[in-house]
Amino acid sequence: MAIQFREATLAPLDQLTATAPDGALIAIIGEDGGGQRELLRLAAGLERPHSGEVLLPSSGRYLGPAEPLNLAPVPVLALDHTLATCDALVRARAALGLERLRRSGATVLFASHEPELIAALSDEVWWLHGGRLYARGDHREILPKYQHHIAARQRAWGESIPPGVFPALRRGDGRAEILALETFGQNGLPTIVLQSGEAAAIRVTVKFHAAVDQPVVGIMIRTRIGFEVYGTNTELERLSLGPVAAGETLRLTFRFPCLLCPQEYTLTAASHDPDGVWHDWLEDALAFSVADSRYTAGVANLRAQVSAERL
Repeated sequence: MAIQFREATLAPLDQLTATAPDGALIAIIGEDGGGQRELLRLAAGLERPHSGEVLLPSSGRYLGPAEPLNLAPVPVLALDHTLATCDALVRARAALGLERLRRSGATVLFASHEPELIAALSDEVWWLHGGRLYARGDHREILPKYQHHIAARQRAWGESIPPGVFPALRRGDGRAEILALETFGQNGLPTIVLQSGEAAAIRVTVKFHAAVDQPVVGIMIRTRIGFEVYGTNTELERLSLGPVAAGETLRLTFRFPCLLCPQEYTLTAASHDPDGVWHDWLEDALAFSVADSRYTAGVANLRAQVSAERL
């Protein structure tokens, strides 16, 4: 007998209508607080809905995040991020155990935030959003949509966070001072989260405390572990800034397509003479991240297109 949710409500889960068939491994995804835990507890028979109904074959087993992985035979197994704390060996054994349960006709529902785990185990994915069943289907269809949603949410969060400049090292002779270092998205708003592929910009604001004949202002992007990804400066870009008088402030904007893979990066900025004497150097001063709707390995997101032909 399948599990039938008929307009089942258990806040924040709201009027869920769906059927989980026998012999199925169903992944439950969504942001925390979207009703995943309530769905699992209803499926295991631990809770009754405030309204609507849930038809179960019999009482099931619910396992929380820190509970031992019990894969003994049971009609319904609900795993609430239980695999998240398991090591590789336990996960490998769990995959076999869950497959045996599925073949015996059991219904397994598991909540997870790990796309690779979901793709490896699930027959179907249910996406809960705001307590509602937002989408369901094959992981190859649902996961990219969900990851696109998360990337957009991450970007919106990045626009709400004021940029903080906290250099790992600051040095220079004081003839200039970097007042601000900011990253901007394609929409022109400051953000600490860029979308891979969008038109982005880095803005450096420099105030000069002394006259400088020919200042050079530059930037360097590094990965979180210090790998240099990209660097340039006004001299390399053939933009002359001098001479600059004491008291003047310059705002430099470096525009580029953000062809970076999703991960964390740091930004260094400096003002210096053409011979390299620093006025102000802010090492790894700003942390920002790049988000994307899908996984890409490495640092440079070359956005390759692939074709095939049979010979």
